[in-house]
Amino acid sequence: MPKPHDFLSAEQRDGSQLQAEEIYAETWEWLKKIGCASKVSPQLLERYAMCSARWIQCEEMTNKMGFLSKHPTTQKPIPSPFINIGINYMNQAVRLWNEIFQIVKDNCSTDYGEVSPQDDLMERLLRARKG
Repeated sequence: MPKPHDFLSAEQRDGSQLQAEEIYAETWEWLKKIGCASKVSPQLLERYAMCSARWIQCEEMTNKMGFLSKHPTTQKPIPSPFINIGINYMNQAVRLWNEIFQIVKDNCSTDYGEVSPQDDLMERLLRARKG
């Protein structure tokens, strides 16, 4: 496995570790298992892992802080900014996953019916809620 950059596991402001390196490793192992690891660039994997980890981070913050926030000047309730930030990261992660999966479809010579790392993202989010 190509060594991922250090920023994928950087310590966050709250003291937690970013989960991107874990997502990177799981995705690379899956690609290796199906014989397509050499076809997908490490940079594409890093971008996918970072967007997925940031989406999970935004979901965790939404769970912790709630769906509403206070407007800085009017103090009236507004939607939490983490919701839109999370949506943007999720959309980007899906686009990057589709790019990875297109490479797999173009280069994989056998049918693949097992679980993919993309299917595991929701499970990872649910595990993160438990602490």
